[in-house]
Amino acid sequence: MKRSVFLPYVQLTGAMIIVGSNIVAGKLISNGFPLFIASTLRFALASALLLLLVLRVEKRLPRVTKRDLLFIFLLSFFGNFLYSIFLLYGLRLTSASEGGIISGTAPIVTVALAYLFLRERLGWNKIFGLLLVILGMIIINLSEDASPGEVHSMLGDLLIGGSVIGEALWAIFGKTVSQRVSPLVLAALTTFCGFTLFLPFGIVQAIGFPFQSLPVSGWIVVVYYGSVGTVGAYLLWYQGIPKVPASTAGMFVGIMPVSAVILSYVFLKEPFLWAHVLGILCVLAALVCITVDLRFYKRRSTSSHTKSPSV
Repeated sequence: MKRSVFLPYVQLTGAMIIVGSNIVAGKLISNGFPLFIASTLRFALASALLLLLVLRVEKRLPRVTKRDLLFIFLLSFFGNFLYSIFLLYGLRLTSASEGGIISGTAPIVTVALAYLFLRERLGWNKIFGLLLVILGMIIINLSEDASPGEVHSMLGDLLIGGSVIGEALWAIFGKTVSQRVSPLVLAALTTFCGFTLFLPFGIVQAIGFPFQSLPVSGWIVVVYYGSVGTVGAYLLWYQGIPKVPASTAGMFVGIMPVSAVILSYVFLKEPFLWAHVLGILCVLAALVCITVDLRFYKRRSTSSHTKSPSV
């Protein structure tokens, strides 16, 4: 019983740790690998792996309604296509650690969208959390402590912010359709839509491109991005999100920037800045506000709906 209660949170945590590593992988890719070629290869590999899993587990191609296909397309358009473009181009203009911290706004954006689209409760604690996140972003952008040679620009931060909106919409649309489509099928269809969206741009970018000039390390990162970074993260996320409210899932997105910052220090040797520390503290404080709010809301909801359990 306890395992079933905590399993969704373990799945969401694992997914966000992997997504945090994707920011580091995206930084490595953006330094030399063409964006659209890398994204096309990423989703092609993920689609192939997930198709094999679907055929092995489901024994046949699943049937999905037109309405769910529309939600899946929108999920992929915002959460795969636009998210990847904003993230990878943004990482060319700013550091992975800073990009990870800005991505920490995703929980608040997700909570706000859950309130607007899913009518989930938005309490004062969540509003205060939003103010904390805004404060953290101001501290990051006004910092003068950037080391010599460190890449940073307001445009890069804005692009990362655009990726945050795409990620939040990914969570909202994923919550909507995950109630009716299995996690494996949802992951497969999402990645296939991402592949079809990137394919035309990848073909254009590949014309005349000298692939032999790309380092082996770049190919290894793309393989990781497509397998563990996409297949692993999507399967964990889509298994966990049907069992929790979208605003709760959004809270777990806050694990991603912490993972990204720590991994960028370890693998990219990016400098440890005081602004990063303050930014992380503001984001974590905002997550505490959301957690407290959800805890009280869950207690009230449980006591007032004991005779009518949720579906």
